[in-house]
Amino acid sequence: MMDRKIAERLAALRAERGWSLEELAARCDVSRASLSRLENGEVSPTAHVLGKLCAAYGLPMSRLMQMVEDGFVPLVHRGSQRIWVDPETGFSRRSVSPPSRDLMAEVLECELDPGTRIDYGGSPRDGLEHHLVMLAGQLRVTVEGKTHELDVGDCLRYRLSGPSSFEAPAETSARYHLFIV
Repeated sequence: MMDRKIAERLAALRAERGWSLEELAARCDVSRASLSRLENGEVSPTAHVLGKLCAAYGLPMSRLMQMVEDGFVPLVHRGSQRIWVDPETGFSRRSVSPPSRDLMAEVLECELDPGTRIDYGGSPRDGLEHHLVMLAGQLRVTVEGKTHELDVGDCLRYRLSGPSSFEAPAETSARYHLFIV
């Protein structure tokens, strides 16, 4: 169901801009065929591809997810928090406090399996503020070429303008909250 909503929203974003599949492919470096399969709901998008598409559209991935979710409610019970899992890496992303047109921040709970790495080519919006708090395991985060090693209880704060990567070591997973402002 969530994949279908994402597919529909991706098609709508492209149509709103009047871009052909070829033009979008050139802007995000994803093949035209892959984009077509994504928009038709034939395949599930990966975090890597969604990152590229969001950069092309100039919006954070969380905003894309908000566009496919229902309206703002003040209390978000754990059972109603949407979870998205990257079919390629197993990366899990729970929208603890989903984005809203009426609120500035959002909170995500993310989990990476041992030995998993996710690379993002750039920020969907220059200067996007992140606060990452480690809940369990360890995580190596590289932001614009600078690497940070995080353990339980550590907090990494940064403004994102360029590429970043998140990597759990081979021997342990990583679970963290990401606050995006």
